[in-house]
Amino acid sequence: MAVRTPLPDPVEAHRDRHWCREEALRVTSAGEAERFIERAGFAACLTDTRRPGPSLYVAVCGRRDAVMPRHVQHDPEASLTWTLKDDVMRRGQVYYAKLGRGRAMFVAPRLVPAFHALWGMKKVDEARRLDADARAVLRVLRAEWEMATADLRTESGVTDGKRFAAAMDALQAAMLVVPSEVLYEPRFTYIWTLAVGRFPALARSRMTRDAALREVARAFLAGAGMTLRGELARVAGLSRADAGLGNRALVAEGTAAMRSTGQYVLPELSAFVP
Repeated sequence: MAVRTPLPDPVEAHRDRHWCREEALRVTSAGEAERFIERAGFAACLTDTRRPGPSLYVAVCGRRDAVMPRHVQHDPEASLTWTLKDDVMRRGQVYYAKLGRGRAMFVAPRLVPAFHALWGMKKVDEARRLDADARAVLRVLRAEWEMATADLRTESGVTDGKRFAAAMDALQAAMLVVPSEVLYEPRFTYIWTLAVGRFPALARSRMTRDAALREVARAFLAGAGMTLRGELARVAGLSRADAGLGNRALVAEGTAAMRSTGQYVLPELSAFVP
């Protein structure tokens, strides 16, 4: 297990409240999960205390020391998290896809324009930035709007499993495609759809990259209370340089105080940070 840098008790207590790491704040329903994601701005799905940042699994556990067991199939908290993930994805009120460095992530509607400014791809860039497999899958989805994995593989001609998975990862990372449903009978499959179909605001998103970095940093710091060196980059999938730009923008407007290189804290918690 990775060793976490100790944080001042008031900062840990702040994270407990904002990231639902308390028994009284445990997430047990899809509605509560959506409210948790809205407050956090963005959150991982099945990460645990060994990885920083808000996590639906940790919120389901309701404790700061939650660790994913080796055999998750028999763990009730992991099972509930997986069920809630499916329900939230199906309801379509928050964004869910593999973003950043290929990690499954929930994004609150208010931050979708910011993430799109950072990861989204314009249509004019698709031929240059997407490979032939991803473009073939995207052509089919733009014609059909929604399709199950097996049918999409057949219609696109990308029948090799590894190539298809790589294409879907690339399309999710570019915020072009999202999973909209998961079925377990008669066999396990995802239903895929165009991101803009579920989130029409993507078509009108015009946020600048600098503004997007600031808003992502703001959302993380609001829940974290204090961010350590490299923490925002790791959680949001940003480069350290970009994470620094976002955090320093908060310092410039007075939303955060910089205590040392890479260490930023909310003004109300500054007195507790040495």
